[in-house]
Amino acid sequence: MFSRSHIAFEALELPDRANLSDAEALAAAQAALASLRTRHSVRDFADTPVPREIIETCVLAAGTAPSGANHQPWHFVAISNPALKHQIRLASEEEERKFYEGGAGDEWLKALEPIGTNEDKPHLDIAPWLIVVFAQRWGEFDDGTRFKNYYVPESVGIATGFLIWALHNAGLSVLTHTPNPMKFLNAALDRPASEKPVMILAVGHPAEDATIPRVAKIKKPLDQILSIRD
Repeated sequence: MFSRSHIAFEALELPDRANLSDAEALAAAQAALASLRTRHSVRDFADTPVPREIIETCVLAAGTAPSGANHQPWHFVAISNPALKHQIRLASEEEERKFYEGGAGDEWLKALEPIGTNEDKPHLDIAPWLIVVFAQRWGEFDDGTRFKNYYVPESVGIATGFLIWALHNAGLSVLTHTPNPMKFLNAALDRPASEKPVMILAVGHPAEDATIPRVAKIKKPLDQILSIRD
């Protein structure tokens, strides 16, 4: 991605600028809030196909996220192959069984009870796409020598948020899944040791009988998530 011999600062005129009035800006913010309030994590997916081009476009949107030193330390693997999805499901469920059989601890398991989760992950088979998010701990110059990436967890987290937003904006549902450990994903997806798997996103349309846990609709009010000093 980077050439070791051509790293220099060059200023470009800001190519895009939003000139909204305060009223227009507030309306846009309210529209974004209204849209995001319709985002739900579902575990019941339809097997309705989703065109590859939609996934590619949403990943391009994720790739516009800011990152430490603009190193863009992420890689996304999108999987629609049924056999590979099933392989990932089996490996994920093996780790999840250890988690629910005591590895998580009583307090964590108690916290999960209102969500209604368990070790069974059929959505990993049914959802038409799985997107595995990898964090790149280091990169390589064009001559093969390594360079350090900066603020990797923060950068990958922002990009993943962009991806979830783009998928939601495309009318798709997304479920985040984080089996622990996830090292099996490097081997299954032929990713290098420089990359750490962070998350699996199940992506598709919700099933006709999809449900969500009641507790998922309980969000903290503004005064609990925002402090202002003006």
